Amino acid sequence: MSSLTWRKSSFSEPGSDNCVELAADPVGASHLRESADPATVITTTRPALRALLASVKAGRLDGVQG
Repeated sequence: MSSLTWRKSSFSEPGSDNCVELAADPVGASHLRESADPATVITTTRPALRALLASVKAGRLDGVQG
């Protein structure tokens, strides 16, 4: 995973360690991680990531606890 180029969310505070980061690998898989815990990475497909982002943007996950 260290060879991935990670991109920080534009909603992250500058200099903050609590940021969502995304990366794509050459095969096309999408990877997500929390910058405060970079060793924990979630790998998913692009369609699943698009569905997650659409749900977040629509507020469908507001108040949902895991």
